[in-house]
Amino acid sequence: MRLPPAVKMVEVGPRDGLQNESAALPISVRIELIDRLSDAGLPAVEAGSFVSERRVPQMAETDQVMRRIRRREGTTYPVLVPNMRGFEAARAAGATEVAVFAAASETFSQRNIACSITESLERFSPVCDAAAARGIAVRGYVSCALGCPYEGEIEPARVAAVAERLVTMGCYEISLGDTIGVGTPGRAQALVEAVAERVPREMLAAHFHDTYGQALANLLAVMERGIAVIDSAVAGLGGCPFAEGASGNVASEDVLYMLNGLGIETGVDLDALAAAGRFACDRLGRDPASKVSRALAAGRC
Repeated sequence: MRLPPAVKMVEVGPRDGLQNESAALPISVRIELIDRLSDAGLPAVEAGSFVSERRVPQMAETDQVMRRIRRREGTTYPVLVPNMRGFEAARAAGATEVAVFAAASETFSQRNIACSITESLERFSPVCDAAAARGIAVRGYVSCALGCPYEGEIEPARVAAVAERLVTMGCYEISLGDTIGVGTPGRAQALVEAVAERVPREMLAAHFHDTYGQALANLLAVMERGIAVIDSAVAGLGGCPFAEGASGNVASEDVLYMLNGLGIETGVDLDALAAAGRFACDRLGRDPASKVSRALAAGRC
């Protein structure tokens, strides 16, 4: 089994996680969560989004979060932006990296952002141009890469086409999202192979939700195909507010425990990561979804 010697963990809990929790946390709690995740050694912590506060109130005041977090050297703090207005707000708040998002499903794109895939990409083109002109990195997301809540299974070629377009627009990395967590290892590998025909695999990341309990298996499968960037959410927070029934992203603690067991370098401290997850869950009034976090709390490992 050939695996990468090191993996970059991209922590998406403060955005992808919290946006789908019923409670909106105070910005002071969001700031402390991000600072705790930074202190755990994570190289990237997605700090929030500049989307409509009416549609996603959990992400309100991301500008204040960005201004008040303690920025650790060696950690980046990307934020999601839906358009030029969001980009300008992110830039004003000190963002050095933004993320744009498109779907591989036409129906999901219409339900999520009320436009077609083509229209969404056209909307993000000026964002990428403006970011390049200002030295701001752009990451791209492709949602519904392994399935759509409305259209069912998605052909890998459709995902590859969207990913290629995002790279052409200037994205340095493309995160392939199993938004509703329906993927299995064989399908995940087939997806990577199809996209890698049009986008270098070193530019690809995996963003897998754990609805059917397949996320860790899927991650191991795509690592065997050369993927060395993994998105995850501390304590398994989150989901997708526009994909009913989708569970949270794969838990960061569970991913890290697996990577540690494989001898793969990450630079992330498991105890500090689990403590950050428990901090968030305590404020949300819920238990961590992470099995590793629960085991650590019980003194079993």
